[in-house]
Amino acid sequence: MTETGKSDLRAVESENIHWDQDISYGGYLNLDKLLDCQNPRTDSHDEMLFLVIHQASELWMKLCIHELAAAMEHIKNDNLGASFKMLARISRIQGQLRQSWDVLSTMTPSDYSSFRDKLGQSSGFQSFQYRAIEFALGNKNAKLLEVHRSKPERYEPLKATLEAPSIYDLCIELLSKRGFNIPEECLNRDWSLPYEPSDAVEAAWATVYRETGKYWELYELAEKLVDLEHQFQMWRFSHMKTVERIIGYRKGTGGTGGVSFLVKALDLRFFPELWNVRTGL
Repeated sequence: MTETGKSDLRAVESENIHWDQDISYGGYLNLDKLLDCQNPRTDSHDEMLFLVIHQASELWMKLCIHELAAAMEHIKNDNLGASFKMLARISRIQGQLRQSWDVLSTMTPSDYSSFRDKLGQSSGFQSFQYRAIEFALGNKNAKLLEVHRSKPERYEPLKATLEAPSIYDLCIELLSKRGFNIPEECLNRDWSLPYEPSDAVEAAWATVYRETGKYWELYELAEKLVDLEHQFQMWRFSHMKTVERIIGYRKGTGGTGGVSFLVKALDLRFFPELWNVRTGL
């Protein structure tokens, strides 16, 4: 045994650590099950990279949904202080998701071609967690539900998210609670439909930005939302560029337009007035 190994062993003994315990590191994390989920369908070296990146991304999205749901509940209850930490955390999670595309971009077109045919029609477009995040942020599109209709355990929760107020809807409701003149059609509408920008809502945010001292909490909320959308768009952009780098302009495995489909997504805005108001300040 090396000196380093002996030193590590003495450190363990000095701390009286043992492995016959009620719960271990691996047990708490359920590592046996977690690490048994990587099952490549080919002998391609790079398929393991592809699997791990996408599985890890789904775990980050699970945490994102957890934080987003809690932040929305706090905003609904006008408890903004608690929501800020969660919104900031979501932005950092998106940073981690963006970094995952940097790792995946080390895969070449030849690497991907070595196992792509074995993916069948599976596609990231089918990620129900990604769709839940988009619906909660405000990208309401009922057509995007259809891919999940055959799985009621996915379809029903997604449908409920589609039909519920988005985080921006809750923020607009909060503006009204705080005394701003918000039109009734912004406060009571079909939440499953995309939000339409309002001059009155933009005017309210403009007041918040011009009188930051008076409306500091709302000002901070606005900037947290802007950061959230900025990070989300950077994630989308990195996704698009990575796909372009690996498959060019070929169609995606799920039948979408690939890069062209992802480019269109970059034009979507979740919080339009918060971007428009900057021009007039």
